[in-house]
Amino acid sequence: MKLSQFKFKLPENLVALEPNYHRDECRLMVIHRKSGRIEMTKKDENGEDLKDEEGNPVYLDFKCILDYFDEDDAFVFNDTRVFPARLYGTKEKTDAKIEVFLLRELNEELRLWDVLVEPARKIRIGNKLFFQENGPMVAEVIDNTTSRGRTLRFLYDCPHDEFKRELFALGAAPLPRYIIDKRPAVEDDMEVFQTIYAKKEGAVTAPSTGMHFSRELMKRMEIKGINFAYITLHCGLGNFDGIEVEDLTKHKMSSEQMFVDKEACEIVNKAKSEGHRVCVVGVSTARATESAVGTDGLLKEFEGWTNKFIFPPYDFGLANAMVGNFYHPESTMMMTECSFGGYDLVYDAYKKAVKNGYKFGCFGDAMLILDD
Repeated sequence: MKLSQFKFKLPENLVALEPNYHRDECRLMVIHRKSGRIEMTKKDENGEDLKDEEGNPVYLDFKCILDYFDEDDAFVFNDTRVFPARLYGTKEKTDAKIEVFLLRELNEELRLWDVLVEPARKIRIGNKLFFQENGPMVAEVIDNTTSRGRTLRFLYDCPHDEFKRELFALGAAPLPRYIIDKRPAVEDDMEVFQTIYAKKEGAVTAPSTGMHFSRELMKRMEIKGINFAYITLHCGLGNFDGIEVEDLTKHKMSSEQMFVDKEACEIVNKAKSEGHRVCVVGVSTARATESAVGTDGLLKEFEGWTNKFIFPPYDFGLANAMVGNFYHPESTMMMTECSFGGYDLVYDAYKKAVKNGYKFGCFGDAMLILDD
């Protein structure tokens, strides 16, 4: 398919800049990919659309997801944990303000980090960056990696755990650029830009669909007999990279580290073998499981990296249900959803979302795609 097939007009006011007060109270749109049916509103006992006191439709909310699953179905979650990757410092001598976005640690002993810098034109090999006024956190640029990428060596002599603690104390939540350009990050963002089951540190952006799950909702799912499997994919910034080619087969995704353990395989494969639903939560989980599924349609243990880019047409080998958000035009996340639900149906769902005021982005509303 072509990049231009994923264009649509997204009004600026539909991009969510703040999370819902309660995680599980966003809207939910349900897409049935075989029948082509799209559900947006709650129904009364006669199957008619519910209306509020003013005659407006009562939309499905995320808690309604429980109604579409049964005992022994399995949900697959990404338990990566976001770290405070965005730092602000100054360049030596000029005191120019520099944004440093931590990507990953390259060497613990040498304190080497792969980072992005902004504005990149001001940062050259040999420059020193200061992150505290008269403080000890200083970094030296030792290499250029991409147009905006640099390798930094932090000049901080202490045990590694203390260094990481001090470094992260200086950082802010790595909210997407489309949010940061509209409002500054605040202290609470580090908590809300995180799933409640986040465990394994390493992500520089959140697996945002998972942020809709509250402790109360997951307890209700557990009581209903739904099983949870956890895999890890450390989400990078590749999903936010603009696609610069019209032919999608020529686009290359950045690699992300991922892990699938034996326990996750056992939970998922038992559900699938017994004919129950296997639901992947979010695009990152979909990419990870599709990187680890075997030709027999079962999940395999995996430890390594994936740069899998899923766009239509694509036949999913594992899941038969998927939860996602509403994403920006021409985004790789939207393309993965279109692959799962069918291009025409999901594109129509996006148009309905815009028309009916659904919110887009990592703090936006959600969709559930079912194989029925």
